[in-house]
Amino acid sequence: MTEVKTEKSLQETYAPNNICFGCGPDHESGLRISSFPRGEEVIADWEPEPKYQAFAGVLYGGLIGCLLDCHCNWTAIWHLMQKNNLDKAPCTVTAKYSLKFLRPTPMDKTIRLVARVIDSAEDRATVKGELKSGDVTCAVFEGLFVSVKPGHPAYHRW
Repeated sequence: MTEVKTEKSLQETYAPNNICFGCGPDHESGLRISSFPRGEEVIADWEPEPKYQAFAGVLYGGLIGCLLDCHCNWTAIWHLMQKNNLDKAPCTVTAKYSLKFLRPTPMDKTIRLVARVIDSAEDRATVKGELKSGDVTCAVFEGLFVSVKPGHPAYHRW
């Protein structure tokens, strides 16, 4: 039986033409991360494919950075929209992030990304995120995301 998807992700709702490799719905060969607000957190589930292995059965670490960067960026976007009462997604970019690998990430389970804002100002948010395989946290992340102004290449990229 095919699962019927009724809810649109943040990316599909606010940036359907986004071509980002990690989270762009309009990137044909991208990862197409789909993030969904759930109370104070934003959640995304993602299915690993063999082409993303670092070695047999283990997810490539660089891809883990990409998954968490994009998902946490959308967590920041959602937070800034709520905080500033915006009906359009602000274009934010990653100012910095840190990633700590706790253990190898197995490829045999759905990957779950969980993120929450821990600090924010009018045009920026600091986000903590986790990457889980099953119930096991494999990596933790913290990033700063900043809303860009006119003249920046990412301005109005949606």
